[in-house]
Amino acid sequence: MRRRLITSFALLCPLAGWLFPLPSGRADGVNRPAVAVTFNKDVAPIFYESCAECHRPGEAAPMSLLSFKDARPWAKSIREKVVSREMPPWHADPHVGRFANDRRLSQAEVETIVAWVDGGAKEGDPKDLPPAPKFTDGWNIGQPDLVLQMPEEFTLSASGPDEYQNFDIPTTFTEDKYVQAVEARPGNRRIVHHIIASVEPPPPPDAPRLSREEQEARQAQMLKDSILEKDGLVVRAKADAPVYDDGCSIPSGGNGTSLDGAGGGRDVSGNGSEPAYLGGFAPGHNPDIWEPGTAKKIPAGSKIRLQVHYSRTTGKAEKDRSMVGLIFARKPPERVLRTRWVQNNYFRIPPGAERHRVTACWTTPEDIRVYSLLPHMHYRGAAAEVKAFYPGGRAETLLNVPDYDFSWQTQYYLERPLSIPKGTTITVTGYFNNSSKNRYNPDPARAVRWGEPTYDEMMMSFVEYVVEKPPASAARTH
Repeated sequence: MRRRLITSFALLCPLAGWLFPLPSGRADGVNRPAVAVTFNKDVAPIFYESCAECHRPGEAAPMSLLSFKDARPWAKSIREKVVSREMPPWHADPHVGRFANDRRLSQAEVETIVAWVDGGAKEGDPKDLPPAPKFTDGWNIGQPDLVLQMPEEFTLSASGPDEYQNFDIPTTFTEDKYVQAVEARPGNRRIVHHIIASVEPPPPPDAPRLSREEQEARQAQMLKDSILEKDGLVVRAKADAPVYDDGCSIPSGGNGTSLDGAGGGRDVSGNGSEPAYLGGFAPGHNPDIWEPGTAKKIPAGSKIRLQVHYSRTTGKAEKDRSMVGLIFARKPPERVLRTRWVQNNYFRIPPGAERHRVTACWTTPEDIRVYSLLPHMHYRGAAAEVKAFYPGGRAETLLNVPDYDFSWQTQYYLERPLSIPKGTTITVTGYFNNSSKNRYNPDPARAVRWGEPTYDEMMMSFVEYVVEKPPASAARTH
């Protein structure tokens, strides 16, 4: 299914003045159409299709591209970004795999934009302007069937380190629900770095009821037994935790112990009473929209937990009330999606290392079909790769991101879901630049370990999949 394409020119794009025609002999390797190109006839259709979903009022992009008046002052900058292929942002190697949400413009579209700018960025005949796309105010998935918002407004103080806060929202669902689309929305983009929405199913009827003190004691024991520890309001690897850069060399594949049941490389699919990853918000991340017949499950009686990562960026106290919008499947789905986080919690990146390699592995316990991949690192992340090593010895690269950009948390949706047999090892490899050559590096003199804050690091990939042949008992619940 063709997914909506969400693109954004640079978040800090320099303001371009009214553009005079550039010299026609500029050696940028772009062919220019011989006929006059105008905004209304030629450029607006490209912007409406590939850019306007972010480049409109109220969204993350720094300017709107819905009208000639909006776009004209940015013409020179737009030309520069599309010629360099910096925008629309797409970081996957074009020679590896095919993806349904490929944001890249065609060469003809690039040439059209260049010709428009080089020809004086003219408006053209108003009769040529197509109707502007229609959007639901505040949403990219359309009007949600249900919006779940944090119960109360949260106030982030003016100073201090990053914070992770969890907000539980009751659903009051009396029957299982299947979700066709999910969009998490920050209430305050200035301080919300990312949101992870998860499904917290009700405990089994025979589960013991724990008091708050008992729950805290249980978490304290988990911390004691884990390689992770609480540091204020964030979780980080312990300083004395063993180091395994090659997570594939140890039985766990690199996956450490999760503190909340929703990470640590575990299956975050909501089987039994475990939490399930539902969707999220992060810079450059598309809303989650699945094809008809494919959905995620929210069991009756569940609550939705929003884990919100707050960064203090403004120097003053800020308020936030984030939310998540849901669109329900119109009928029970044929395929229920699961999510696996394949990650390494044990690595250590030495000070000054320019290309430090870290791996994580997961061997599939059953036949699966992979729908999407989302590699994730922080500011030192330089490149990422996901490979499948099949039981017969054949290897296949599923995704290669040679120039990873933390500003764009792209989820790569396979054009055709890939069937993978039981016993296949999925290997995630990340490369980190912890040197002074990395201008985004918070501190090249520091050794870096796993941690939730962006000044630490992560190395993982989401793997979204369905089980090829679910057991008959599971099929009956659909």
